[in-house]
Amino acid sequence: MEIFRLQPAGKDYLWGGVRLREEYGKKIDITPLAETWECSVHPDGSSMIANGSFRGETLAEVLEQHPEYLGTKVNGGELPILVKFIDAKRDLSVQVHPDDEYAREHEHQNGKTEMWYVIDAEDGANLIYGFRHRVTEQILRNAVETGTLEKQLQKVPVHRGDVFYVPAGTVHGIGAGILIAEIQESSNVTYRVYDYNRIDKSGKRRELHFDKAVQVMDMKVASEAKQKPRMIKHYPGCSRELLSRCKYFETERIQVTKGFSFSVKEESFQVLMCLDGYGQIETMDADRKPVRFCKGETLFLPAGLGRCLVIGDCTALKIRC
Repeated sequence: MEIFRLQPAGKDYLWGGVRLREEYGKKIDITPLAETWECSVHPDGSSMIANGSFRGETLAEVLEQHPEYLGTKVNGGELPILVKFIDAKRDLSVQVHPDDEYAREHEHQNGKTEMWYVIDAEDGANLIYGFRHRVTEQILRNAVETGTLEKQLQKVPVHRGDVFYVPAGTVHGIGAGILIAEIQESSNVTYRVYDYNRIDKSGKRRELHFDKAVQVMDMKVASEAKQKPRMIKHYPGCSRELLSRCKYFETERIQVTKGFSFSVKEESFQVLMCLDGYGQIETMDADRKPVRFCKGETLFLPAGLGRCLVIGDCTALKIRC
């Protein structure tokens, strides 16, 4: 059993920038580089293994050979989450994702509940999260047709370190100038409601999916967008903070100044996503070499790996099911 350093798949969506390549070391030759799918088995972009005996294979291939790496809590034998970096140089479309029931019936995929951790945000940056007022399908249809949809949407100021939980059915849109880490269900189903009449690289307006969107969206007034601050637990050499927990995933922010010890049990794999700094991770197995990592790199830790120790000076997200 090995610790896998992952090589992501990249996406060149028109709203993306260059920060993931220039600041996070992504050697992906596409421009713009909007997203990197850091930990993914999705057929639209699977991560690759960049080290060890499985080097050059996709994560999907390795987990198909070794479903025990997922853990006993994972049903169906497939990685249930997808972990990304997203660089929004421009506004993303106003969009919504369906829940599991609708997506599996109509799209043959999972639904998409997600969370965002804001790594960085320009002054004045904001995002869209739900509606300011209760709406109806007709109100929304008229607003889209007349270009006045923004009047119905709740805009939320965004700052570094903010956390947003976005359940399926929530209309949303990441605003320009925001860099985030996204943890989501393993799905690529997005229904665009409005796209600012933009033209894609083929000279056409991107497709909208209004009729499907209104079937899955929550039209009530949006709840509080930002997650409430949680207690940070301090230990010698590190601190940890639970950012979000739902039935699909749990995400912690780990800040390591010297060392951080934790266990990867049989129940679930874990993912370590380095947001800043550097470090190495080692286990109790003397025959297993430590794996080094730095800002922008993501590691997959198979279920049952046992006691692990991170040594270094870094900020990371630790994700598990």
